[in-house]
Order: sequence, then C-alpha cells, then structure tokens
Amino acid sequence: MNAYEQELDLPKGHPIHTYLQETAMIHQLIDELEQCDIENDYQVFYNLFNKLQTIERRFERKENQLFSFLEKSGWNGPSQNMWSFHDTIRSIFKFVREKVEARDIRGVYENFHHLSNNIRRLMLVEETVLFPNSLKILKEEDWQQMRKGEEEIGWMLSEKPAAYPEQAYVHPSEDFTQRDLSFAKAESQHYDEGYMTVEQVNLLLRTMPLDITYVDENDKVIFYNRGEERTFPRSAGIIGREVRFCHPPKSVDTVLRILEEFRKGTQSEASFWINFKGRLIYIRYFAVRDADKNYRGVIEMSQDITDIKHIDGEKRLLEWK
Repeated sequence: MNAYEQELDLPKGHPIHTYLQETAMIHQLIDELEQCDIENDYQVFYNLFNKLQTIERRFERKENQLFSFLEKSGWNGPSQNMWSFHDTIRSIFKFVREKVEARDIRGVYENFHHLSNNIRRLMLVEETVLFPNSLKILKEEDWQQMRKGEEEIGWMLSEKPAAYPEQAYVHPSEDFTQRDLSFAKAESQHYDEGYMTVEQVNLLLRTMPLDITYVDENDKVIFYNRGEERTFPRSAGIIGREVRFCHPPKSVDTVLRILEEFRKGTQSEASFWINFKGRLIYIRYFAVRDADKNYRGVIEMSQDITDIKHIDGEKRLLEWK
C-alpha cells in the first residue's frame, strides 16, 4: 500500500483503490524493465514488457467508466485531455513493441525510457489531480456502479479485485436478488427454483451419491442415473420396461403393493435397509405427485450409508491431506 492509498484509506474493491494497486504494480514493472539486461535476458524483458502493456485495460476502464461518470457530473477535462495522453502512450508502445519483436536492442534502449517517462508522468497526474478530484465529485452510488461496469473490461492485476461494496452475508432464505446466469436461458430449462442446461442436469445426477430410478404412472421405468459407484447394476435395457420385471420374484409383491398404495394416495413413502456385499444399503421409495396431487409415478433411491451410520459428534474443520 503506497502513502497516497494509506492517506485515503479506501476499502478494497473501490475503483480508486484498484487503480492505486495497479499504480504500484506499474512502477515495479518499469523499475524491473529498466534494470533488465535485455541483451542477455531478452525473454525476461519480453515477458515484463507484455505485462506492462496490459496497462491498456487500465486505460479502457478510465475511458469507458471513470471518464464517463465524470462527464455526467460536469467534468469533461479527463475525457478531452487525458484520453489523448493515453493515445500518445499507445503509439509509443506500438513503436517500442516493433523494436522488441525485431530484437533491436539498441532501438529498445533508446526508446523505452521515453515510454516509461510518459507513463510515470501520467500516473503523477492521476494521483495529484484525477483521483482526488474524482473522489470529491462522484457519489458513492457512482463508485458502486463503476465497479460493476469494470467487470466487463478487466484489470492489470493477477487477481480479481474484491467486490465493492463488500458483500455482507445474506442467508439464502432471505436472498431475493435477481442475478444473471452464466449461460443463456434459451439453452436451459426452467425448474421450480432456477435454471439448468441438459448437460448440468446430467452432471448433477451423475455426481449425486445415490442410485435413482424413476418409474412413471404407467409403472414403466423411464430413467435411472449413471453414477460412478452404483449399488445395484442397471443397464439401458430397463428403460421402458415394466417395473415388476426389474425386481427379483421374491420382492415383486412388495414393490407392487407400494405402487398400489402410492397410486391410491394412502401412502407416500416406504423405506428399507439391507446388508449387501458387506455394506448397509438404505432404500427408499417416494410417490411423485403433480401440483394437483395426481399420481405421476415413484422414485426409488438407494444409498450406501455404511460410513454415514458411524458418524458421531461434529466435524467443522476441513481436514484434507
């Protein structure tokens, strides 16, 4: 944290806090580039130069975010003057880049100082004029809106800046914020509480530590999930098959009774647990009903609870090795 940033005591994630973090990074990069022996450490210089040129993201944030908010507040100076300074530095970068790519060592030495001097001059104007005045002119809601807009442009920093304002914990039951999804809704299906693509549904069902089989209202198997570790074997041949033919003869009567009681509405759940290959397996049947309480089938869920049964006390710490 530099002295200017300490004086302002800005919270992390505030756009000016981020600019000042980048300022410190830029000074360090320029120092390293000026001290680098390009003739003997060309690749080191090349990599540092590439990192320095990501200053373009900083320029774009200023031009499209900071300057825009300042214009709305009546200060047009940065847009009219500092933007042209950005373009000057861009031109110098392009010229020096040609020398670097051509491995024109002498040309780089002769021109890099011109680039670094211009960048340092720009940052001095930012710290003494642009940033202090911006903090006086702009309102808190402006900074919050600006932080949101920065997401689309990016930063020079290797890590994404903190959210601004800092996000206080909100219990999921009290969170009613409407947010954008990471995929287009046209690519997904809408469920009671959210959206998922077909791929995501498959991944979810494949990852769940449960064997799930869905039998529809016609007593035919229409789905089972394909997990990594299955308790009972299944194959694609059971899809469309009557459920009575998917169980050993000794358990068919029990299965049929469950289906009958579920269909009549007298029962909605049945549970069993058995020892199978040295493991304790918990088997549950649930009646599936629509919003009008009409019977739409049954879900059979099987889970290995051997290890779960031995859980005692509490475990609140992550103990990965």
